[in-house]
Amino acid sequence: MKKFMDNDFILSSETAKTLYHNNASKMPIFDYHCHLPAVEIAQDKKYDNLTQMWLYHDHYKWRSMRSFGIDEKYITGNATDFEKFYEFAKMMPYLIGNPIYHWSHLELKRYFNVDETLSEKTAKDIWEKCNREIVENKLTAKKLIKMSNVVYIGTTDDPVDDLVYHKLISEDKNFECEVRPTFRPDKALKIQSKDFKGYIEVLGKTEGVKIKDYETLTKVLEKRLNYFVDHGCNITDHSLERVYFEPSTKEEVSNIFVKVLAGKEIDSKEAQKYTTFTLIELGKMYSERNMVMQLHIGALRNNNTRMFNLVGVDAGFDSIDDGEIAYSLSKLLDSLDVEDNLPKTILYCLNPKDNEVLGTMIGNFQGGQVPGKVQFGSGWWFNDQKDGMERQLISLSQLGLISKFVGMLTDSRSFLSFTRHEYFRRILCNYIGTLVENGEYPCDLDILGEIVEDICYNNAKKYFQK
Repeated sequence: MKKFMDNDFILSSETAKTLYHNNASKMPIFDYHCHLPAVEIAQDKKYDNLTQMWLYHDHYKWRSMRSFGIDEKYITGNATDFEKFYEFAKMMPYLIGNPIYHWSHLELKRYFNVDETLSEKTAKDIWEKCNREIVENKLTAKKLIKMSNVVYIGTTDDPVDDLVYHKLISEDKNFECEVRPTFRPDKALKIQSKDFKGYIEVLGKTEGVKIKDYETLTKVLEKRLNYFVDHGCNITDHSLERVYFEPSTKEEVSNIFVKVLAGKEIDSKEAQKYTTFTLIELGKMYSERNMVMQLHIGALRNNNTRMFNLVGVDAGFDSIDDGEIAYSLSKLLDSLDVEDNLPKTILYCLNPKDNEVLGTMIGNFQGGQVPGKVQFGSGWWFNDQKDGMERQLISLSQLGLISKFVGMLTDSRSFLSFTRHEYFRRILCNYIGTLVENGEYPCDLDILGEIVEDICYNNAKKYFQK
């Protein structure tokens, strides 16, 4: 029986161990997509205790706590920080098979030198030890980034953001990690949202205009995109709960947009026409600027109305959607590619049933002398656990070219989540090592080491460069 989380955790063969320890572990982290607040990096956020780092924004942990029967008071409520930590610790031994068990103990080991497993019995000692580490080693936001060997962070930012905190970060010559904004115009595309009209008004104010028609909207979005690019942005992101492709003309879309601004109702087909046309227009802008477009597909958000009204968004009440995506996604990508306007694109699916869809879809639109121009993104959200990552790696390697994969990201709001890169790297090395040990690939450690280092860091660095 192997010891829990030893130095060879997840590494089941000698080849895997060699690749991880000699190649993967030494590579810096290029975290091109996360939700870390730029303000917390700029102000070098300080923490009073472990709960503030660990539980304040982690809806993965919140979901598990609710399933364990823990009262909301100890999750998003007004219990003390220690009470919240203690309730989480009581649950921890019962998380067998859940990735939170692995993530949490990796974080305890890497940032706080805690080797004990967390439970009700060890909670008080671990709480005190971690809090001492926070104070004595000054574990601030920037310190945690440096400890994690992170050289690049892509935040996620709305077009109305003034990016003032990104400016402050770039002016800190003692902080060596690049922190760049990502352009995420979701609110400008969700035309049936009840907040759409209000958002369009705020968007116009960023450029000192009143948006009364679709022509003005596209001009403002382009100006905001240019502003982001001027401040280092090279990546965009879109959340597509469902993938729709509903062709239309600019005149049609203009009429739909004005109709909504006038307070009139539109049907779902009209909304899909607006979203399709606008996303294609944005894609062209991205291509002109040599930007990367990310499409996150398949989240079913805010399922629990009662809890949404109580605690709001991003609180652990989202799940996997099961909509069909292949035809519409193909048409969307092809509509950009037909005039050679398809930018570098990363496709993520939340439903693992779509792994093979994306694994084959990316091959339709490669080329242009850009290795891996269209990427099948890493296991996302509910798939960033062990077998979710393994399924993604298998689909990509069997249907595409895993050697040109841009690798892992955190997609997290926590400065402790960089250990997910270690988790991914161990899984990656174990997968490749298994192929070698089974005689399915020769044991050429030079080329294997190169492939591993590329997936862990080098490919992303090249892919996202301006």
